[in-house]
Amino acid sequence: MRVEADADLCQGHQMCQGEAPSVFGFDRDADVVVLLDEAPGEELREQVAAAVRYCPAMALSVTG
Repeated sequence: MRVEADADLCQGHQMCQGEAPSVFGFDRDADVVVLLDEAPGEELREQVAAAVRYCPAMALSVTG
């Protein structure tokens, strides 16, 4: 699985961190999401899918 985050769409809600904290971080200076793991293992698929689903700005996506 591959995770992508669009910093231009990110509004800094940090919902993704609550769902998958080992995959998504936050740059406080830029007020945007940062990817801690662009290719997380399958064991994190449910958490990553929840982060994508609950992102208010729809700034996250997953492929594969």
